[in-house]
Amino acid sequence: MVDELDALQQQKTWNLVPSTTSMNVVGSRWVYKVKLKDDGNMESLKARLVAKGYNQLPGIDFTETYSPVVKLGTIRLILSIATLKSSSSSLIQDFINKLHAKFAMKDLGVLHYFLGIQVSTVSTGLFLQQTKYVVNILKCSGMHESKPIKTPLCTKTKPDPDSPLYPDPHAYRSLVGALPYLTLTRPYLSFSVNYVSQFMHAPIESHFGLVRRILRYVKGTINLGLHIQAYSSLDLYGFSDFDWAGCNITRRSTTGYCTYLGSNIISWCSKKQPTVSRSSYEAEYRALAQAAAEIMWLTFILRNLDVPLSQAPILFCDNMSSLFMTINPVFYARSKHIEVDYHYIMERVSLGLLVTKHIQTQS
Repeated sequence: MVDELDALQQQKTWNLVPSTTSMNVVGSRWVYKVKLKDDGNMESLKARLVAKGYNQLPGIDFTETYSPVVKLGTIRLILSIATLKSSSSSLIQDFINKLHAKFAMKDLGVLHYFLGIQVSTVSTGLFLQQTKYVVNILKCSGMHESKPIKTPLCTKTKPDPDSPLYPDPHAYRSLVGALPYLTLTRPYLSFSVNYVSQFMHAPIESHFGLVRRILRYVKGTINLGLHIQAYSSLDLYGFSDFDWAGCNITRRSTTGYCTYLGSNIISWCSKKQPTVSRSSYEAEYRALAQAAAEIMWLTFILRNLDVPLSQAPILFCDNMSSLFMTINPVFYARSKHIEVDYHYIMERVSLGLLVTKHIQTQS
C-alpha cells in the first residue's frame, strides 16, 4: 500500500486543498486483487486506492462522466504494427527508455499474457489465443465434458416459437455476456454471438440450445486463435457484406465487415441494422457506410502513430449498385432515404480518402 501511495503522489494524481463546509468530501477505500499468470498460478498481490464514486452527487460533484475505453481493434492494430516493425532492438529499447522517463512503469519483458490473452512468439509473428478463458467458460457452464461440434450455428437458424421460456434468464445473460470477449481472437464467432445476444430480455429453451451449440463448437476448437503476421504490407483495406432481412422476427438486415492491415485482420463486426431496409441495395449501402467509418477511424489511428499509407484504403463490396452510387450522384435521386450514409461515403471517395471496388460474392 505504501508503494501505491508513493506512486500516486509521484504522478500528482491529486491536489491537496483546505476543506470547506460547501464541499462534499468523497472518501476512499482499498481494493485488493490477486494477479494470476496465464497458467493460473499467482503472480503478485495488487492494492489500489479508489475513490467512493457512488457517494458523489450528480450536479454537485460532477456534471458528466467519462470512462476511457480502448477499442479492441486498436489493440490488434498496435500489435500488428509492433510485429511488423520490431526488427530493431535498439529502437525498441530507446522507446522503452522514453516511456520510463515520462511514466512510472516497469518493463515486463517479452509479451506473453495480457487482458486474459495468451501470446506466443512464433517464427512468422505472434499467435493470440484465449485457451484459459475458454476453459473457464466451459467449466462455469458445465460444458467442459460436452461433445464437440463442427459449426457454431446452423445455416438457417429459426428458434421454435412454441419453445417455453428458459427458467433461469439470469444464467443465460451471464453466459452470453461472457461470449463477446471470446470474439477478440475469433472473428468467425461474431455472427453467432451477436445472434444469441439478441434474446437477452426473454430467452427461451431453444435460444439456450443455440448457446450450448456455440460452446460445443468452442470446446472442439479450444486451441484456435489469431495469427499476426510479421511479414506483411501496410496497406489498409476492408470487406463489406450484409444479410438482407435475415431476422425472422423484425426483418432487419445484418451488417458484416472486416478490415485488414496487410495480411493481418484488425477489426470485424456483425451487427443488426437499426432500421428495416426496403431493398437489398439499401441494406448493402448501410453496411458499406459502417465499414467506411471503421476504415476512416483506423486511418486516424495510423496517422497519429505516424504510420504512412502508401495508397488510399480500399473497400470491397459485391453489390454493383452500391458501388456505382459512391461515385455517381445520379443514383441519389432514388435513394433519399439513405441520405446520410450516401453523403458520408461519397465525400470520402471524392476526397480520395477511400477507394471502393467490386468483389465476386464467391470470393
